[in-house]
Parts: sequence; C-alpha cells; structure tokens
Amino acid sequence: MVLVKTQAGQDALKDRHGSLSSRQRSAFILFDGKRTTGEILAATAAMGITQDDVQAMIAQGLLEPMAGKSATGVTAAGKPVLLTSLADATDLGTVATAGEGSGRSPKERYQAAYPIATELTAGLGLRGFRLNLAVEGAGSFDDLAALAPKIREAVGDAKFERLDKALFD
Repeated sequence: MVLVKTQAGQDALKDRHGSLSSRQRSAFILFDGKRTTGEILAATAAMGITQDDVQAMIAQGLLEPMAGKSATGVTAAGKPVLLTSLADATDLGTVATAGEGSGRSPKERYQAAYPIATELTAGLGLRGFRLNLAVEGAGSFDDLAALAPKIREAVGDAKFERLDKALFD
C-alpha cells in the first residue's frame, strides 16, 4: 500500500514538536507516495520501525492512502484485493486461524512453520534482526501467526508463500 503525508502530517513534520518520535520522524519522511509501506518498513527495520508505528501515524491522521489510486491489499492466500475503506487499508495482512485448512493441530503447524520463518528472517540480514529475534521468541502457533504479516512485508509474497502454506494450509 502506498501512503502519503496529510496536511496535518506536513505540519507535524515542520513543527518538530508534534506527536512524532525521532525514529518515527525518520520513517515518516520516506512516505512520499512512491514507496510502498513494505519497502519503507524494510528500510527502517534497523531503527525499530514496525507496522504499529505506521498504524499510529495513520490513526493520528498524519498518513493516508494515496489519492487517485485504489488501495490494494493482500489476503492470507496471497491474492490481491481491493480495499474499500481506510479501515481496510490499515489492515496489512489478514491471517487465517489454526482451525482452517488441513486439520493439523496448532502445534504441528508451528513445528512446520518455525524453521521456515527463522530461515526467511535470518536471510534479511541486519535489517531483519528484530524480526528474527521476534520469530525466535515465538513459542506457539499464535505467536508465529501474529508475526506472519510482518514477515510477509519484509520478505515479499513470493518468499512468504512457503511459510503461508506451513502455517495456514
């Protein structure tokens, strides 16, 4: 999803006394209408910028989806979907539950997905360091499923497909 600064966002950037922390400010500058949210999160991962920071900037009215372009998202199956509202646009990943799919238990899904998630995030190098630590700290299917949207954003849909199948098939 491509986000741009709102007028309130521009004012907060100029003001320097707004609600933006210094690290959020660094990421906020990158929202220029050319880069996707995933690209910006990947570029600022080393600073600790997460999807939660982006959600906070959207909630504060500092960022909005780019006008004139349809906002699109991706379902857990990796299929693009047209987003119909700002609420949809801020949901960057719909994650299936353990009960859907092949009938494997959450424990079996976790055991299959954990090595894949670790491999994907370790392959990101320093920019994925925090995400890799979060994956290594995930002790259950639910923990790993909660990290799935962040992993998808960091590695892209093509690489994420293996993990998606292991978690949610």
